[in-house]
Amino acid sequence: MKFLSRFYIGLIFLILYAPILVVVLFSFNESGSLSHFSGFSLYWYQDLFRNSEALTALKNSLLLAVTSSLLATLIGTFAAFSIARSKSKYYQRTMETVSNIPMMNPDIVTGVSMMLLFVGVATMLNLSNSLGFWTMLIAHTTFNLPYVILSVLPKFRQMDKNLTEAALDLGCTPVQTFFRVELPGIMPGVVSGLMMSFTLSLDDFVISHFVSSPDFKTLPLYIYTQTAHEVKFSMYALCTLLIVAILILLIAVNVAGSMGEHHARKKHLKNLAGGK
Repeated sequence: MKFLSRFYIGLIFLILYAPILVVVLFSFNESGSLSHFSGFSLYWYQDLFRNSEALTALKNSLLLAVTSSLLATLIGTFAAFSIARSKSKYYQRTMETVSNIPMMNPDIVTGVSMMLLFVGVATMLNLSNSLGFWTMLIAHTTFNLPYVILSVLPKFRQMDKNLTEAALDLGCTPVQTFFRVELPGIMPGVVSGLMMSFTLSLDDFVISHFVSSPDFKTLPLYIYTQTAHEVKFSMYALCTLLIVAILILLIAVNVAGSMGEHHARKKHLKNLAGGK
């Protein structure tokens, strides 16, 4: 049984990561062929960095991902705070259900709906150019919100309410209590929601396809136009760089989380020792 379980896990990881390994390997293929590996070369990376259109799309994607993830994290954190602190169970259940609906919707439904909304509003306001950066920012912030709420809300519910009440009794205002007591306690959920929002925004293609304009093209849209007919090996190099960047980001987040837990554990033990 142990051999079968290990074989099954290994097979799952092979299916998941084999395509990624193929992309990384052939991004260094000198001949630019999928039939054989002729030799190690950085030519396709050099070709990628000579492509101004690809670099512009990368800059647009990073700008959109950072801005939308920050907005979604800010709005989603206060939305989770409102849900968690509400005394009405009916309100809590209703708001949780409503916030989960965008996650259940197919992306194509969300994209078409937002496109119709933006075009309709632009028509009423007599605007000639209805789609662009701002419509993409609104769309990305909207579909990121439920993931932030889902990450932050459990942290609010896990907090000891006595800490909040003690801070208020000791003279803190509600705003001071939130920033000094509650925000540090929910910070792991906030960081998790921020990172998830960033990666979802950076990766999104379907919704971006419906609410974008030719003037503002993100990286997934650019990659799609480049691979629609013939796959260029510079796209393999671009995907490899994205994989490495996400991997470094995940390692940094995990290391920071482990260091934070270690610091909190040491502080707790120090307080216990001081109490004795």
